[in-house]
Amino acid sequence: MSQTLTPPAAAHPIPQPTPRRIPFEFPDDLNPQWKPDDPEFSAMVNGASLVMPYLEPFLIRTVREALPQIGDPEVADSGRAFNTQEQHHYQAHRRFNELLKRSRYPELTEIEADMAASYARLAKRSLRTRMAYTAGFEAMTLGVTRWLVESRQQLFGGSDTRVASFILWHFVEESEHKCVAHDVYQALYGGGLGSYLVRARGVLHGSLDVMWYSMRGYRLILKKEGLWYRLSSRLRLARRLGSFVRHVGPYLLRAMLPGHDPREEANPVWVDDWIAGHAATGDDQVPLLDTRHPDIPVPFASRASIAPDGLPA
Repeated sequence: MSQTLTPPAAAHPIPQPTPRRIPFEFPDDLNPQWKPDDPEFSAMVNGASLVMPYLEPFLIRTVREALPQIGDPEVADSGRAFNTQEQHHYQAHRRFNELLKRSRYPELTEIEADMAASYARLAKRSLRTRMAYTAGFEAMTLGVTRWLVESRQQLFGGSDTRVASFILWHFVEESEHKCVAHDVYQALYGGGLGSYLVRARGVLHGSLDVMWYSMRGYRLILKKEGLWYRLSSRLRLARRLGSFVRHVGPYLLRAMLPGHDPREEANPVWVDDWIAGHAATGDDQVPLLDTRHPDIPVPFASRASIAPDGLPA
């Protein structure tokens, strides 16, 4: 551990993350296939959502344990803001997941039990291993954000705005706090060869672990819907997964390089516009996207066009 290093954020500072407790609602009439013409993408997102109430508390506990050892106050403040954002994320995902289980997929509880046991085992590993896992998963989210944002018309067009808005809010904030876990890891363990190798391994560990449990979730969902063994559904799923890999793969490869710094990964313009738009509104209303708009713009100028059932009026 080193506290005499140059603070990771010193050369390229970025704004502190802003926690936003947005009251997304998931009533019983919300269709778990929230994009009816793309059940495979709905299942992929639902499967990933299942992981969040187990992954994100683990990330929070790991960063909280690390913070007393951080000598740089800006990095420590960012870590606390990161934890608050992640807390809001997993609480919203938990509400959404309860809807999924209650309305159609009670079998998901079996996967949840496995995740609870897996993260309990992981919690016994060293702090360095756990921080590398945390930073590694956060590196993956940058690629996921770019995929979701740059392909938003194709992925979310015509979908239920309550789910689309919730998912994209989450990943806007993933981009906003993209440096935090990396900076905490670097502040604790520096940039030596040993620390680099552990960090690089954490990229694969954190990313592949979450992908595995997400896959188990969407596979169970597609089986329950009678789609898993249909060739047409498998082909649609393969196209979605191929698009995911094309966007996320380069981020993972760059994250595994020596000297990687996530602040060098530019945010999509839509992400920065969302952050600026939310800051300018000055209220706590739910920012619902117009998923029928051909561009799905940031939501702050068009809330009145959203009907109560989650679809644009």
